[in-house]
Amino acid sequence: MRTSPRTALTLLAVLGAAASTAASAADPLAGRLLASQCAQCHGTNGNAVSGFESLAGESVNEIYNELKDMQAHTPPEGIMDLQARGYTDEQIRLLAEFFAAQPRSGSDD
Repeated sequence: MRTSPRTALTLLAVLGAAASTAASAADPLAGRLLASQCAQCHGTNGNAVSGFESLAGESVNEIYNELKDMQAHTPPEGIMDLQARGYTDEQIRLLAEFFAAQPRSGSDD
């Protein structure tokens, strides 16, 4: 059976996207890189020091679900709702996994 060039290109694009997603999920630095944007408020490695919520050591599901809830707020209720909208589901999962793996410091928000 012959496939059209268009079908072949579509298949290559889908396979490339799947490989890219798998590579980013396998890269332990991907979550850390994404989390660097959160450091100003939530602290380095998720240990906040200035009244913001500490994320270090929280469960993956809790962090993931909170960010997904923030994405769904219509209209956005604050800066975090807008921040959350900038991430894909895979990026949210990487963020959640990174923060959940961080040791919690002695102080909590």
